[in-house]
Amino acid sequence: MTVSTLPGHPFIAYQDGALCVEQVRLSDLAQTHGTPLFVYSKAAMLSALAAYQRGFAGRQAQICYAMKANSSLAVLQVFAQAGCGFDIVSAGELARVLAAGGDPAKVIFSGVGKTRAEMQQALQVGIGCFNVESTAELDVLSQVATAMGRTAPVSLRVNPNVDPKTHPYISTGLKGNKFGVAHEDTVRIYQHAASLPGLKVVGIDCHIGSQITEVTPYLDAMDRVLDLVTEIEAAGVPIHHIDFGGGLGINYNGDTPPEADALWAQLLAKLDARGFGDRQLMIEPGRSLVGNAGVCLSEVLYLKPGEQKNFCIIDAAMNDLPRPAMYQAFHHITPLQVREGAGTLYDVVGPICESGDWIGRERTLNVQPGDVLAVLSAGAYCMSMSSNYNTRGRAAEVLVDGAQVHLIRQRESVFDTFQLEHLVG
Repeated sequence: MTVSTLPGHPFIAYQDGALCVEQVRLSDLAQTHGTPLFVYSKAAMLSALAAYQRGFAGRQAQICYAMKANSSLAVLQVFAQAGCGFDIVSAGELARVLAAGGDPAKVIFSGVGKTRAEMQQALQVGIGCFNVESTAELDVLSQVATAMGRTAPVSLRVNPNVDPKTHPYISTGLKGNKFGVAHEDTVRIYQHAASLPGLKVVGIDCHIGSQITEVTPYLDAMDRVLDLVTEIEAAGVPIHHIDFGGGLGINYNGDTPPEADALWAQLLAKLDARGFGDRQLMIEPGRSLVGNAGVCLSEVLYLKPGEQKNFCIIDAAMNDLPRPAMYQAFHHITPLQVREGAGTLYDVVGPICESGDWIGRERTLNVQPGDVLAVLSAGAYCMSMSSNYNTRGRAAEVLVDGAQVHLIRQRESVFDTFQLEHLVG
């Protein structure tokens, strides 16, 4: 058998000319389940997680999967069974964690806009920590916890004003971002938190952005956070755990992020050098665990030549794969079967009535209508951000485990998209 793996995708490879995930031919999945179709490799997810686990070997550390990247129940189940906690940003995500068998005591509740009802639900099930992002939120959480006779474990998300050198829409640690409390206000706010009834200060949190491909922003943020820990504890508020967030990038298009274990070797060396090596650590990776574990399969509908551009029109669209429209993001696109001969330069677009409905620009492809393409690196921020725009049902999802295939989400029917609506009169 001739095997040709794809760069950055060790569990996705051409086997005798047919693209496979683990031991399964993607063409078989497209024929059985239709397109668009998301396919995930369990081995790829566990391999990405293993790099973090190696990096933290011998340390007090909890890995909490940032489930906004992909919140499908079976994906959560994989990480729950591997011992992960979860980073959530809504009561809906909390419900998904519980449905997937996750431990609420390993849940961190992040986000700038938690409602009283969400706080009550999280306190009721006993989550591990609230990452609080403002003084106003502290005050409300104190009121809610006191009224319930509960104590809310809290950490403050600190904005270290570090440039993560990523897309501005996914940068979260600069002064102009909506997240966290200002670095210079942190000690005062910690003292306020420690004075409130119903709260217990347990940690400090920092998350500077997403799709970070360099080590320097992490090292800079760690220095700023450790400086703050020293100041906060000098002011009489002990810090039990330090949460360094997530944000590690993946290889979309020749990106060269450090491996998770290599990154944490450098960060832990700094932590040790500064005398904090014995602290409980929390991290919240998302994209780096699932991004390159997923592909989206899509059928070529039409080839449309033009004077300025040629268009390859596929049945997946911006409602299925929103990242290109939102972030001008790059996804490699490759056919399931390689044809001989030269290709043609196409913009790969979907059927939605928006000029922004494109999946890839200026791609050389040798394809015909009826062929199926694989959009790579589609495991993160695709299905979780998908929509029903143009009354399009969301795609089906399958999880591949070796030679086994599990349908983990049925394709939405048109009826599913409007079953909660009502006519008037």
